Amino acid sequence: MTALAQAALRPRTRGAGLAYDAALVLGGSLLIAGLAQLTIRLPFTPVPISGQTLGVLVVGTAYGWLLGGLTLLMYLAEIAIGLPFAAEGAAGADVLLSLPSGGYLWGFLAASLLMGWLANRGWDRSIRSSISVMLLGSITIYIFGLLWLHGNAVFAGLLGHAPSLEDTLEAGLYPFIIGDAIKLLLAAAALPLAWRLIGRRD
Repeated sequence: MTALAQAALRPRTRGAGLAYDAALVLGGSLLIAGLAQLTIRLPFTPVPISGQTLGVLVVGTAYGWLLGGLTLLMYLAEIAIGLPFAAEGAAGADVLLSLPSGGYLWGFLAASLLMGWLANRGWDRSIRSSISVMLLGSITIYIFGLLWLHGNAVFAGLLGHAPSLEDTLEAGLYPFIIGDAIKLLLAAAALPLAWRLIGRRD
C-alpha cells in the first residue's frame, strides 16, 4: 500500500516524484532535528527528555519503511558529520557511538523501518491499529536504548560502578513513560485523521 506522505501528493512524472521523495526525506530529518531541541534535562539521568520521538513516530509511519528509513539514516548522518541536530544541540559521531543516548538514536532507525513496514500494510488507517504501530515502534526504541545504556561506559562512569538493571530502568525508562505515552497517542490519532482528510484508501 502507498504510505500516507506519498498518497497525499502524487507527482505526475518520475522526476517530480523523485524530487518530492527527496524533499520528504530532507524535510522529515529537519523536523526530527527541530523537535530534538525541545528538551528537558533531569538530574538523575544522562538521557534528556526531548520531542524527537514524536517526530520519529509520525515520520517513520507516514513515510513508509523505505522513505522513513532513508529519513532516519539522513538524520543520523547529519548528526555524525557535525550538525547540531541531536537533543540539546549535540553533534558528532561520538553521539552515535559512545554517548549514553546513542542507543535511542539507533532505535529510531529500527523503529522507523518497523512502523513504516506496518503502515505500508494499512496499519496506520484506524486508531486501534495505529496505536499498535506506535506502541511497537516505542518498544523498539526502548529495547535499543536500554540495551545500549546498560552497557555504556560513560553511564557506568557517571554511576561509579557497572549499572544494575534497576539503574538502567531508572535512567532510561521510568522518566520517559508518561511523556512517550502522550506522544504515542498524539501520533496514533494524527495518522488516521490525515488519511480521512486526504480521502484516499488504496
